[in-house]
Amino acid sequence: MEEETPDQVVARASADVLRVVLADDHARMRGRIREALESGGCTVSAEAATAQEAVELAEEHRPDVVLLDIHMPGNGIWAAREIAGRLPGTPVVMLTQSAEEDDLFDSLRAGAAGYLLKDMDPRELPDALRGVLAGDGAMSPRMLTRVMDEFRGPTKRRFGRRSPAAARLSPREWEIMHLLSAGRSTDEVARELFVSPTTVRVHVSAVLKKLRVKDRESALRLLRGE
Repeated sequence: MEEETPDQVVARASADVLRVVLADDHARMRGRIREALESGGCTVSAEAATAQEAVELAEEHRPDVVLLDIHMPGNGIWAAREIAGRLPGTPVVMLTQSAEEDDLFDSLRAGAAGYLLKDMDPRELPDALRGVLAGDGAMSPRMLTRVMDEFRGPTKRRFGRRSPAAARLSPREWEIMHLLSAGRSTDEVARELFVSPTTVRVHVSAVLKKLRVKDRESALRLLRGE
């Protein structure tokens, strides 16, 4: 199938019902989002519960927009990066509970065209997605403030993938350390990634060995570049 240009995507979406691939690992949340989208003149072409499913369904259905949660199995930020690379004419918008700055900036670096929080009025969601197709950004006011503060204030060190320390980690190790850096406990990380707490501890131990540090806090400081 020949790839559509961004202008063709916008033109088609203006003439037809907005088609969305929706990815969230909570079925009830997907139901609420679907209801809001359909009430606003959109149609949900497919639903995914994991990042891998989101990528596969986006390629299969070629929607106008892909709406992604972040903290679902496989990592929504990874899915955003994959979709942005494979379907450059299809914008990706994150819809998440996470107001963490790292999630915000990692999503934007991955190619997301918007970052919305789930506490928004769901009736505003369809217009926000149409705005993205028209070339506007979609961002919750609280997160927009974070972006503005980032450019106004002094440069802050972030937990990122590009540091020499992070380059030594496997994707799963990085994901675990990233969640721990956001303040999650070992048990919370385990639940989020659908693994056991023991598995999380094993990965953390491997990270400490790779980075040649004695404790978790030292590893996090090194990964932040402190």
